[in-house]
Amino acid sequence: MKYCSHEAVFSPKKMQLRTKTALFALVGFLFFLSLFLLRTKNNMKDFEVNYEAGKRIVLGETLYRFDDGHYMFKYFPCSALLYVPVSSLPLLAAKAIWYALVVFCSVFLFYFSHKLTSSSQKTSCILIVLPPLILARYFFREMDLGQINALVATVLMLMVWMMIKDDHHLSPRNDFFSGCLWGFATALKPYAFIFFPYFIIKKKWNALVGGFLFIFLALLTPSLFYGFRGNLIVFQEWYSTLSQSTPSQLATLDNISLIGFFMKWTGNQTLSLALSGIAVGGLGLLVLVLIIMGKKVCRPEVLESAVLLICIPLVSPLGWDYTLLISVLGVTILVYNLPNFSSLLRTILFLNFFIIAFSLYDILGREMYSRFMTWSIPTLNFLLVIGFLFSLRARKIC
Repeated sequence: MKYCSHEAVFSPKKMQLRTKTALFALVGFLFFLSLFLLRTKNNMKDFEVNYEAGKRIVLGETLYRFDDGHYMFKYFPCSALLYVPVSSLPLLAAKAIWYALVVFCSVFLFYFSHKLTSSSQKTSCILIVLPPLILARYFFREMDLGQINALVATVLMLMVWMMIKDDHHLSPRNDFFSGCLWGFATALKPYAFIFFPYFIIKKKWNALVGGFLFIFLALLTPSLFYGFRGNLIVFQEWYSTLSQSTPSQLATLDNISLIGFFMKWTGNQTLSLALSGIAVGGLGLLVLVLIIMGKKVCRPEVLESAVLLICIPLVSPLGWDYTLLISVLGVTILVYNLPNFSSLLRTILFLNFFIIAFSLYDILGREMYSRFMTWSIPTLNFLLVIGFLFSLRARKIC
């Protein structure tokens, strides 16, 4: 009697792979646990703001208070509901849960970027490791602040996955669910609204229906605590505090948006608004050209979504540098397509990735890092990333 299938399951190679995977997971778990216990648990200032918002919304209190200063809640009222489940816990326990969620989402983003980008052929371990090394600084900063960008990016990545599922019979349903995911991401952070014109151009009407339905219900949900009229008042407070606090933060060091870039270089807000408007229009035109050129490309949504994700921190007036973690899909696409570039272009791309990865305060020092951010070099780094992605589409590679 033959036991081929049984032997295949317990083959030495598979057992060795499982052992390595388990060991890698254990090392990763111990590393992130140590990081939390030794450093992160004492930080996570942004999470503390949102934690407090979770408490306030349950009590029917206003979320937006100028006396909170820099640590003012800045998201939609409905996004505070996300923090309600942990707001009843002690702060340290709530931090631990949120930290674990951010770590999980971070790992998920690299995994799904790999799945969306790699072909059926086996991918080199070096290529798999490169994207985390390039973007590590942004993910660690996200964890240190207790931010929400990794979660929003995860939801948007699921949206992309839903858009490209190859089941034609379920296509309308997939579009609807992808729209719901987009709506969820937008309710958490308005910058996800960048996909609205994309859905129109791609004629994904079911996605728009699902998305706006979710957004409408999400914006309405705080009425459970404030009443309908009270919810409108709180929403007006959100708009008022955001519009008043934003101008003072356009030229801060960590703002890598296009308007922040021009503010740092010109010092003139009116001129910066005009120049950034032209730049945003140029990016919009670029995305339109990408879509037109991608009509005969397999799964064009992957590269197009990658470009839109990178555009988010560039277009958002308050595009902080750590939000660039959302570029993980675009960076992964470029890393996996390195052989498709000439030696000169590969050198330029490697240099760009090197600057992204190692432009750290601890390496550059206070003075040099301050100059680096004042010149808004990260903005240029990721505009170059978009340019390389465009070159791949122009040659119909992806």
